[in-house]
Amino acid sequence: MPKISKPREGSLAYWPRKRTKKFLPRVNWDNLSPVALKNNKKGLLGFICYKSAMVSVLVKDNTQHSMTKGKNIIVPCSILSCPPIKIFSLRFYKDGKVISEINVSNDKELKKKLKLTKKQINVEEKIKELKEKADDLRVIVYSLVKREFKKTPDLSEIAVSSSNLDEKIEYVKKFIGKEIRINDIFNKNELIDIHGLTKGKGLVGPVKRFGLGLKFHKTEKGVRGPGTLGPWTPSRVTFRAPLAGQLGMFTRAEYNKKIVEINDIKKEDINLKKGFENYGLIKTDFLILKGSVSGPEKRQLIITSPLRKTKSTEKENFEYIRILN
Repeated sequence: MPKISKPREGSLAYWPRKRTKKFLPRVNWDNLSPVALKNNKKGLLGFICYKSAMVSVLVKDNTQHSMTKGKNIIVPCSILSCPPIKIFSLRFYKDGKVISEINVSNDKELKKKLKLTKKQINVEEKIKELKEKADDLRVIVYSLVKREFKKTPDLSEIAVSSSNLDEKIEYVKKFIGKEIRINDIFNKNELIDIHGLTKGKGLVGPVKRFGLGLKFHKTEKGVRGPGTLGPWTPSRVTFRAPLAGQLGMFTRAEYNKKIVEINDIKKEDINLKKGFENYGLIKTDFLILKGSVSGPEKRQLIITSPLRKTKSTEKENFEYIRILN
């Protein structure tokens, strides 16, 4: 049998492997917006959610041609709490660059947390003025997470999907000063993408970080390290050499997660008696997704409409029954 040679693992697409600068990742709306229009998705393309727990859920499988069709099965699911969001400002773009931003929020609590200008602006006139100069509109939203577990809101930019700028402006005007709920954007049995951060592990060695195999036990220069760091010339260690360093707190996107259930906690109480471990009680709207979600409990996430749907996942159809304690 030939010798198995595996000098390294770990994709160089994720480089540099260091902690992210912010908790809410940036989403490439330029790629997502045309796809959403093709799928006839109109309105906001994203929402801010928070990871609550991972549980086993009893569901009825209604998927066509499934081997368990009509039967009750247990599916591993993640629960996300989704407190309402509000529009903080409107951001106008021209040729991919920001030309102006209008603050439309009058929230007193938000003024304590953020430094806002005290000047009063006529929003209607400002929108008419920028409408002629701009070719795109996005909104900065903030979450009303105070109703869940912390005081400071999270802010994020979210794109608006529509065929032209006039429709985007009309859509956004409906929600200025009002709460936007998860039901206004996503529906049950829909596919979504999740953008978030992984759990932080700190400084770890190359075996855990890159999946290197352990060397022979009599190796003199360490068992849990790479065999060589590169050639004599050039006389330096390249970034391709698997070395110890930061692991976790990386921005990652997970595609095509199925929404099993979406509801208000007042209509359907899914809370455990003592609350969910490391989170507590959910007090607002919630999502139940099939599969796992990156990060620990209370991690902020951005859920978006799917970038590239998979047919097999799209066909799945589950009827929620209950959470198994």
